[in-house]
Amino acid sequence: MVQSLQYSIELVKEEARRLVAKGVVSRQQPIYTLCQFVPVREWPLIEAELERCDFMLRDRIGDLIGRECWDND
Repeated sequence: MVQSLQYSIELVKEEARRLVAKGVVSRQQPIYTLCQFVPVREWPLIEAELERCDFMLRDRIGDLIGRECWDND
């Protein structure tokens, strides 16, 4: 039985934040950079969720994850 995967925009944002925090990607890179970290068969689901939420693949990762909050300013 094949299970249908669901991706919420919050899940995509959280994964992008994690990759930025680890220094794997930059906030300045386009969102499509994230496809390297997602299994190929799952990327169309994520792409559809991004489009549903009015994000374009050429938008910056920083636009997707929003402002950073620092606890130790």
